[in-house]
Amino acid sequence: MPRRQMATLLLAAATLCACSGDSPTRETNGATGDQVWFEDVTAESGLGFEHVAYDEQRFRMPECVGAGIALIDFDGDGDLDVYCLQSGDPAATGGTTSTNRLFRNDGSGRFEDVTEGSGAGDQGNGRGAAVGDYDQDGDLDLYVTNLGPNALLQNNGDGTFSDVTIDAGVGHPGWGASAAFFDADQDGDLDLFIANYVDWALGAELPCTGAGGGLDYCNPTNFDAPAQDVLFMNEGDGTFSDRSEAAGLSSAFGNGFGVVVDDFDGDGWQDVYVANDGTANQLWINGQDGTFKDRSLLSGCAVNMNGAVEAGMGVAVLDLENDGDPDLLMTHLRSESNTLYVNRRGVFRDRTLNAGLHAASLQFTGFGLGIADFDQDGNLDLYVGNGRVQRWTMTFDPEKPYAEPNQLFRGLGGAKFEEVKPQGGVREAYIGSTRGLALGDLDGDGDIDIVLSENGDRARVLRNVGADGKWVGFRVVTPEGPPLQDVVGARIRVDFGDEVRWRTITGAYGFCSANQIHAHVGLGDAAAIDGVTVHWPDGGEPEAFGPFTAGATHVLVRGQGDGQVPGAQK
Repeated sequence: MPRRQMATLLLAAATLCACSGDSPTRETNGATGDQVWFEDVTAESGLGFEHVAYDEQRFRMPECVGAGIALIDFDGDGDLDVYCLQSGDPAATGGTTSTNRLFRNDGSGRFEDVTEGSGAGDQGNGRGAAVGDYDQDGDLDLYVTNLGPNALLQNNGDGTFSDVTIDAGVGHPGWGASAAFFDADQDGDLDLFIANYVDWALGAELPCTGAGGGLDYCNPTNFDAPAQDVLFMNEGDGTFSDRSEAAGLSSAFGNGFGVVVDDFDGDGWQDVYVANDGTANQLWINGQDGTFKDRSLLSGCAVNMNGAVEAGMGVAVLDLENDGDPDLLMTHLRSESNTLYVNRRGVFRDRTLNAGLHAASLQFTGFGLGIADFDQDGNLDLYVGNGRVQRWTMTFDPEKPYAEPNQLFRGLGGAKFEEVKPQGGVREAYIGSTRGLALGDLDGDGDIDIVLSENGDRARVLRNVGADGKWVGFRVVTPEGPPLQDVVGARIRVDFGDEVRWRTITGAYGFCSANQIHAHVGLGDAAAIDGVTVHWPDGGEPEAFGPFTAGATHVLVRGQGDGQVPGAQK
């Protein structure tokens, strides 16, 4: 972006934030004391995957970025399997040393490597993955983003995958980061959005110096090569069409890392938000005619409350105020803090200071981001995977100059949090370089566990041991089947007593990762819920279901509810 254009953007954004933002308040960043929320069960889980960042460290940009991780029930047995992205040397063109791995879950949270013969072992330089049933046959497919051509792996329904990238027309050759399946045009099938990072080439690498001297990784803005994101529209016959230019995505470029999809302006159509690293974020509002317009600046979520761009890494959509308006949370580089934008009917306000997230995150570089009610008390909690991209004078581990502890923030209700100690909610804080992380119920006990993707290290499994409250789960599906198809993008309102909770049916959030698609709601002491209202992503009339008991995942089939909800409002 030209400097004059950037200056204009920042000035306008600062003015907007000053007018529409909440006044900063002094935050009281208290910490819960010595409560263990998770147990590291990596060794006994059988998830024996180790990420390779490089063959020899040469401080090339892709080395420090790492990769995400995906949860997918690929065999349709009802439990979550794990798909691990392998990177390898960025100077190589792929091969057996950069093979992604597929691990089957036996239902108890123990995993077996079933890559051989599965067709899932893509050998690109892996970066991220999206999960969705793009061909509407009832089983979940995988889209893999790479440093280089991406790959579409079609689920054959028998435990194997077929690489259909060429036939489908989705092998974009850039540096793909996060991706999301969603229904952009309300025709019932899943389209595909890909955030591209930078227009990188080996010959474009620059020598950069880190703290204390010596070579280190460069800032992405040094390359001055932001990339255009990609929109592939599903044609319904197994192929996709690249509609990026026609949709208007060429109107704004950025260093795209994180992607989330939701109806941010409440018009009944799916919009896209992209977290950019060192460039202004983008809020692509669906024009309902095949086009998208970037409304991030006017909506207040392009830059922070000071009008400054930040190093957006992971991003998640959540509804902290339970008002039906999806809010945004994203992770950033050290000294920037993680940022929370609260949505009020399509206008966002930076509420980071008020939320208690600012001071606690300033000294860390956040990548992976998980949003769930881990303790099931009724309030959403936050898990942040940290790890540096440049050396600093102070280290947490002298043997690992880029390693940092992860963080867990307990939700206090509304848009307020406090950091849990020990850090990360584990008995002994783990010091590593977490990149992607994925959330889901790995062991079938109802609460939400975590899988961590470590840059240049072994993936880790954290089992939830701190969930005290009751819970209820929901899968929202179409009436066709079996097998049933998840309605990605559906928004559900859960009512119990005087309480209301909102969830979006999506697995695409965080950093280059895919999470459990089903909705999970913590209920505290409530043993049942009064009802659920489903708002359909194609704009159809909302539908009511329930009541339901706690302690189970209930399947909500479209057209089989207890009645329509005429004129229902968010």
